[in-house]
Amino acid sequence: MAQAGTFDIGTNIDVRESITHSDHRCQLREVLDRVGDKWSMLVLDLLAGGPKRYSELQRAIDGISQRMLTLTLRSLERDGLVRRTVTPTSPPRVDYALTTVGATLSDQVRALIEWSEQHRDYVAESRVRYDTAVG
Repeated sequence: MAQAGTFDIGTNIDVRESITHSDHRCQLREVLDRVGDKWSMLVLDLLAGGPKRYSELQRAIDGISQRMLTLTLRSLERDGLVRRTVTPTSPPRVDYALTTVGATLSDQVRALIEWSEQHRDYVAESRVRYDTAVG
C-alpha cells in the first residue's frame, strides 16, 4: 500500500521482469537474425550433406563473395552451429562441418528451402501482380 502523497507504480520485481523479458526478446532476435540470414541458411543446408572445404562452399553458393562467406562461416562458428577443423598439411586443409546443434537446425532450414523452391514462381508472380496494381 502506498504512503500518503506517493503513487503506487508497481514493484522493482515488475521492472526486473520487464527488463528480463526485453533481454530475452533481444537475444531471440539475434539468434533469428543469424539463422534467418540467406547466406547462413544456404551454408547450413550444404553442410547437412557432410563436411565441406571453403572452396566447395564458395563454388556451391551462387553470388556469395569471398568476404561474405568468410563472415558467415565465422558467425556460424561463433554461434556454435559450425565447427572449423584445420588439418596441418601444406597448404593447410580447412573443413567446415555442422555441430550437433547445427544439425538440428539444418533440418528446419531444409524444410524452409524446400518450401521456397516449391513456391518461388508463385511469389514472383504475386510480386508482379502487386507491382502492376500499385505502380
